[in-house]
Amino acid sequence: MDIAALITWVVTALGGFYMLGTWIQRGGIRQQQTGTSRLPAPVVFGHFALAAIGLVVWVIYVVADKDALAWTSFGLLLPVALLGFVMLARWIPVYRDRATAGAAAPAATGRAAEATVPAERHFPVPVVLAHGLFAVATLLLVLLTALGVGGS
Repeated sequence: MDIAALITWVVTALGGFYMLGTWIQRGGIRQQQTGTSRLPAPVVFGHFALAAIGLVVWVIYVVADKDALAWTSFGLLLPVALLGFVMLARWIPVYRDRATAGAAAPAATGRAAEATVPAERHFPVPVVLAHGLFAVATLLLVLLTALGVGGS
């Protein structure tokens, strides 16, 4: 089960990297100063950093098979999940605005229009959904492994 958790964690991380790259490329960091982005940079980077540290600890656990490392990884995943839910809650209105903005008025063009669009609006819905589903699976697999269910 530890390898299954590792695989789901890596797949989750790939989706997260894609969204982080999209957010940065579309100006998410710059938008913090203007208030355009609804995702605070400390939340985004905190989510990323804790998840990355947890993944490294999990890889060490897979190699060393020490129960304390499994529980440490699980403990790191709890705030990662909390921050992920915070970002999801803040992203949903941005996603809903995308649908209504397109129908309400013709789209403006150029950099000025792009600067008013939150960077997270460019997240593909399938990537957001897959990231969330794989994250939940990872959390459950890590917990089950730490509990000793299914062997290590």
